[in-house]
Amino acid sequence: MHHLAQVNVARLRAPLEAPAMRGFAAAVAPIDRLAATSPGFVWRLGSGDGHGVTVQPDAGGPVFLNLSVWQGYDALHAFTYRTAHAGVLKRRSSWFAPTPQPSTALWWLPAGERPSVEEALRRLRYLREHGPSPQAFSLRRRFTADGAPVQRSRRVTTRRSTSTSAALYTSPPRT
Repeated sequence: MHHLAQVNVARLRAPLEAPAMRGFAAAVAPIDRLAATSPGFVWRLGSGDGHGVTVQPDAGGPVFLNLSVWQGYDALHAFTYRTAHAGVLKRRSSWFAPTPQPSTALWWLPAGERPSVEEALRRLRYLREHGPSPQAFSLRRRFTADGAPVQRSRRVTTRRSTSTSAALYTSPPRT
């Protein structure tokens, strides 16, 4: 059995203690609690000083690092985009400067293992240098735990008189 690890990084616009970062700092504990109680949550990296934010030094200034493990992509996606976390995510440009992309990397690891910060940053560098692969992949180009590419679903919109309906379909396999 495997779990999904994710790392994301963002360059802070100011130190966490700065007034400009108050909204972000105030959101950390409630969002951490929400993550910990979300279906499919397994683990997250905490900081040594108790505030739940891990900041890594970097040549361009401090970088916020989020590292967590989930039972699978659906659980991670539901937490990220279907809870109060989504509202905080929409405000990220207030707190974070433009960050080299991709800023998020995903990978599978055996259930029970916990990734280190060093491994997470190594996976992110790999994704940036080589693109998505089973070694490290993105939210848009994912792989299964056995290394097979995940076929993305696409939303198709058709017009019927004045109403719009959407149907999901899976792209045919590439040959």
